[in-house]
Amino acid sequence: MDAWVDAADAAEAVPLLAVDRESFPAAVAGFGDAATRWCSTHAFAGEGGRFLVLPGTDGAPQAVLVGCDARDAFAAVASLPQRLPPGRYHVDARGLALAADEVALAWALGAYRYTRYKKPLHAAAQLVVDEGGVGHASAIAQAVYCVRDLVNTPTEDLGPAELAAEVQALAQRHRATFREWVGDDLLAAGFPTIHAVGRASHRAPRLVELTHGEAGAPHVVLIGKGVCFDTGGLDLKTADGMRWMKKDMGGAAHAIALAQLVLSTKLPVRLTLLVPAVENAVAGNAYRPGEVITTRAGITVEVDNTDAEGRLVLCDALAYAASLSPDLVLDFATLTGAARVALGPDLPALFANRDEVANGLLQAAQDARDPLWRMPLWRPYLPMLESHIADLANSGASRHAGAITAALFLERFVPESQAWAHLDVYSWNDTDRPGRPRGGEAQGLRAYFRYLQQRYA
Repeated sequence: MDAWVDAADAAEAVPLLAVDRESFPAAVAGFGDAATRWCSTHAFAGEGGRFLVLPGTDGAPQAVLVGCDARDAFAAVASLPQRLPPGRYHVDARGLALAADEVALAWALGAYRYTRYKKPLHAAAQLVVDEGGVGHASAIAQAVYCVRDLVNTPTEDLGPAELAAEVQALAQRHRATFREWVGDDLLAAGFPTIHAVGRASHRAPRLVELTHGEAGAPHVVLIGKGVCFDTGGLDLKTADGMRWMKKDMGGAAHAIALAQLVLSTKLPVRLTLLVPAVENAVAGNAYRPGEVITTRAGITVEVDNTDAEGRLVLCDALAYAASLSPDLVLDFATLTGAARVALGPDLPALFANRDEVANGLLQAAQDARDPLWRMPLWRPYLPMLESHIADLANSGASRHAGAITAALFLERFVPESQAWAHLDVYSWNDTDRPGRPRGGEAQGLRAYFRYLQQRYA
């Protein structure tokens, strides 16, 4: 992790003192009258979100005072790697007591920049850590970086085959089993909706599977929507609506990163990861509005809108997951704009068919400070998905309750006996904020991993 430097290599690191308005006077007094005057000159008194470098007699920094709002010290720390002058820093015990693991994670998330095509103007500041004591933070940070890197990568370099290669590489690192069904093999294997959505692209659709763990262990299935680019299909999106559709594989990125956490921490579960990877493109063989597809589950679906493709690629994966009779199925998808209208960009919409699963995830989200918001599977809205020629339509005329009806569509492919949760994520930051750089983002990932740890460890 480039954001960190091990304590063994901490020579000449600048002390960081976390302060608030109450602790500020005593902290600055320890550096003498000149430091007090310096703070007064710069009108700094420990306000949250601000920091001040205290110069030494030689002009070099002797310390940095970091204003921390007690309600959100995480954001204060996360803002520092890109704002401080490049160099090494360590948290000084003369400041407020901050949990080392939390500080390390905040620093790592704030240090992240996507550099594949554009190099940063300057290096991020580095934090001195005891690498033996921040293993949890390291695993989480690497998983968040995984989501961000995947979502930020343009489709030209991350199509269905490249997304599958990410899963294959994960399988190889952890000696897991990998397989995939590609192109017309999807039809032979019984995944017709995945094939229908992806068949118009010059890059073949596929379903990717990773399996790992002992047969007798609790079985968890993770599913991620892997639409590597979404034009909307024949129901073509507008230019504005299509601009950021490289991120429509954000659900797959979350599922892959969560699988990475499960494998790297050796959580005692049997894991199955499923990624339906497609590009929803426009061509002469594109699937059309009005077509009826017989899904893997035998449920017939009329295509009302080709831009409601995510639920189609997920429904076959959900049916396959249910056939494995696992203890828990979790799916992740950038599924609806309606979820963003309802909850905004920062709150993923959680749907679950078990109160205990939903409550456990919400508690884990609160503990991890990684918010989720539960939405209802309000079954009286199912008539919005009625078709007069098929069992179900993939969309409907009403714009009401779009996130709910999408979740209800998915629920039709999950047996009542199967515990299941669906997360509708945005996977994106529209602007730069502390620890949340503009671009791809992991949402709910820390909450979900904490829940799995509590449920199975």
